[in-house]
Amino acid sequence: MEASTDTRGRNTSARCDGQVDFGEVGGVTTNLLYIYILGWNVDFGHLEAVNLISATKYSEKQIGYLAVTLFLHEQHELLHLVVNSIRKDLLDHNELNNCLALHAIANVGGREMGESLSGDVHRLLISPTSKAFVKKKAALTLLRLYRKYSSIVQLEWAERIISLMDDSDMGVTLSVTSLVMALAQDNPDQYKGSYVKAAQRLKKIVVEDDYAPDYLYYKVPCPWIQVKLLRLLQYYPPSDDKHVRGLIRESLQKILDAASEMPKNVQQNNAQNAVLFEAINLTIHLDTEHNLMVQISSRLGKFITSRETNVRYLGLEAMTHLAARAETLDPIKKHQSIIIGSLRDRDISVRRQGLDLLYSMCDASNAQPIVSELLKYLQNADFAIREEMVLKIAILTEKYATDVQWYVDISLRLIATAGDHVSDEVWQRVVQIVTNNDELQVYAAQNILQYMKSDHCHETLVKIGGYLLGEFGHLIADNTGCNPIEQFLALQSKFQSCSPSTKAILLSSFIKFVNLFPEIKTQLLQVFNQYSHTLDSELQQRACEYLVLATLPTDDLLRTVCDEMPPFPERASALLSRLHLKHAGTSDRRTWVVGGRDSNADPKEFNLVRSGPKRSFTTNGDPPPGTNGGSHGPTTKASGSATDGLNDLAGLELSTEPQKILRGPNLASAAHLSPDWEIGYNKMLLKAEGVLYEDVQIQVGIRTEYRSQMGCVLLYFTNKSSAAIGSFTTTLDNRSAEYLKIETKSLPESNIEPDGQTQQMVMFEARSVFTDPPTIRISYLAGSLQGLTLQLPVVIHKFMDGAELNSEDFFKRWKQIGGAPREAQKVFGLAGKGRTTDAAFTRSTVEGFKWGILDGVDPITKNIVGASVLHTSDGGKFGCLMRLEPNYDTNVRKMFRLTIRATDESVPPVLMKLMEERLSHGILPDTAFSGRR
Repeated sequence: MEASTDTRGRNTSARCDGQVDFGEVGGVTTNLLYIYILGWNVDFGHLEAVNLISATKYSEKQIGYLAVTLFLHEQHELLHLVVNSIRKDLLDHNELNNCLALHAIANVGGREMGESLSGDVHRLLISPTSKAFVKKKAALTLLRLYRKYSSIVQLEWAERIISLMDDSDMGVTLSVTSLVMALAQDNPDQYKGSYVKAAQRLKKIVVEDDYAPDYLYYKVPCPWIQVKLLRLLQYYPPSDDKHVRGLIRESLQKILDAASEMPKNVQQNNAQNAVLFEAINLTIHLDTEHNLMVQISSRLGKFITSRETNVRYLGLEAMTHLAARAETLDPIKKHQSIIIGSLRDRDISVRRQGLDLLYSMCDASNAQPIVSELLKYLQNADFAIREEMVLKIAILTEKYATDVQWYVDISLRLIATAGDHVSDEVWQRVVQIVTNNDELQVYAAQNILQYMKSDHCHETLVKIGGYLLGEFGHLIADNTGCNPIEQFLALQSKFQSCSPSTKAILLSSFIKFVNLFPEIKTQLLQVFNQYSHTLDSELQQRACEYLVLATLPTDDLLRTVCDEMPPFPERASALLSRLHLKHAGTSDRRTWVVGGRDSNADPKEFNLVRSGPKRSFTTNGDPPPGTNGGSHGPTTKASGSATDGLNDLAGLELSTEPQKILRGPNLASAAHLSPDWEIGYNKMLLKAEGVLYEDVQIQVGIRTEYRSQMGCVLLYFTNKSSAAIGSFTTTLDNRSAEYLKIETKSLPESNIEPDGQTQQMVMFEARSVFTDPPTIRISYLAGSLQGLTLQLPVVIHKFMDGAELNSEDFFKRWKQIGGAPREAQKVFGLAGKGRTTDAAFTRSTVEGFKWGILDGVDPITKNIVGASVLHTSDGGKFGCLMRLEPNYDTNVRKMFRLTIRATDESVPPVLMKLMEERLSHGILPDTAFSGRR
């Protein structure tokens, strides 16, 4: 043992057999951390920290990782030196080293590190040997990387990630669900399998009490998982599957029932409310559960009057969601006075939520009182929400204007009250509406002139006054108090106190006055002459050009330049875009927008929140009057009804950057059928029950029953292995969704014990003639993720019933149907070498296709004649007739001539293709019937 001392005699290091202890290496880095925390530059020590993460001692490695996460950032030049060390720790069998590496990737990892190590992180997440706490950290690391660089998470990982939602550890389920929530928002089709998983897991927790005792939080089971599962279900449209809807309905009812019990403490109240309000939002999102909707409507009225601030806020938010989805607003209007009172709540978040609710519940019947209340509150409202209030008042005023004067009065009063909180979009929109509606112009010009004459007039009103008087001042020139000189003096009195951009508008108004009011030309020329020497280049140029224009020998050019402004062209709504911009681009996207049912039904408005548009105005300044520049909206006509009122909320042009959506493969589709799928499929085409697929791990059995246009398919899944399989999932893909309806009656269990079995029932309804059978994707965990895709033997002939006809009736109907296009005929032989056929095989195949064989009808005894009725729900019944002429001569190639006629021309080609495929297989001499091609 050797020891060294510093100048003060303190032991600074110790060595034993060449090993350096923590005091020499880790201690230096620890000191660097303290220096860094104090705010000093420690660039000289970065390399020490990088080297330390390769240490073998855990304490030193821990300090090294801590230092790296604090010292380095994702663009740091030393970061590439640690990638190999981090990968080594990810591959290590020591779980503690795995966690240190995951922490570093999550906190520092940039695109380069993420692309290099994301595969190893994913391996840790899905590995059956990984501990639960490693899986949790791996899922959250992938979530962090995805939020920074979405391309890092591969689309082909979707099925494996979704399967972990069935993990027995609740912590893993919680972390993986958080990851799935983020992924499903951007790739809903790829992660649609999570919908059923979420519904099943929610039922197990809420209804079946299937959770670890440690996750019972103040009598609320797994509240955080419940909230995430409920939110995940809102990212998808309501399921058409009655069984899945039943699972969700049962869980929601249990949550509502549990919430009726009075909580005993604050913690239970908070957890219970968190789950309850998310359940309410899901119920509103489903919009089909009328019994549940009645229950929540009555509860929301109590919540918004609660003494607790959080409950009032959540109640107002849920009621805003209800207003966005409900067909009628009557239940909400009952609480209108309480909602208006929330604008004066002591908490600003409640006031903001009350504003959202008033905006959403507004319609033609209550628009005027709501707008009046909002204007009253605007005078004393917080500065943080004034701009938002102005936008909402402006939108409501335009949308529900039933009276010309009311629109003008409210708009000008709004701008006068709000002052600096009025954005350019608002006043420009007022100009657009007035310009595009002749009946507004006189009244608007008169009113704005009165504002201009007042002592205190906000500059935004001056902009409107300059524009409107320049365009429509001549319409009121003969009215008392509105003669040209008074209009000029009113504008000129505000000139000196305005900004240069507003002065530019007023100068443009004055050149309009030169054209409209020659009697005050002298006063106008004095203004142009005065500002032709100003230091502001923009104003000087305008004044000089206008002065020359006004003093030309003739007025031809002046009249052309100052011609009346045309109506504004149609563009996107700037008011709505600006309003919804605050909700755009968040990590958790909203499934609805603040507004009524019409706003949520409009995909353009809904996408403003989903996509987060970037503002791109056509001009950078204010639109000067008398020119065609600026950003203008469409032509709208105000009228005396709410339906044809000012509904087109168009305004300044906004451009949205198109988002490139990456779509992964649909593993449930027919493009990914598993090897040897056709063996069982071909057998089951002609049988009602049997084995559809079998390998060393799993057997898939099937039993079917068809009655008319309805079919019931029962699938049996047997675990043949010696170990249990988990996360068992099935996904159906219906390629003929327009013609074939699928409804799941039951789902298989997630876990199957060795030699155990689970089953799934599926109902099929033939709406019309279809060609493509459905497919099913089966995935499960057996060490690793196993998956197979099979084609179900649900084809059109399954919905046929054999018919009995005598010879006379058969030939009579045969002639009635006639030839093409209601006839299909084809001559074909056996496919492949070594195959043969005989009368017994041919007859059994025809019977398997559910033809009623009519013996004695055809004069040639070896020919087979059949009749059947095809049942569909939309098209009704179709009569089908068939004649098969086989050739069993051994000296020539065995051939068939098949003729099919039906009362509908779409039926024969489909039946012809199916029967040809089966008859051409024939029989292999060395096997009874293998079904192989």
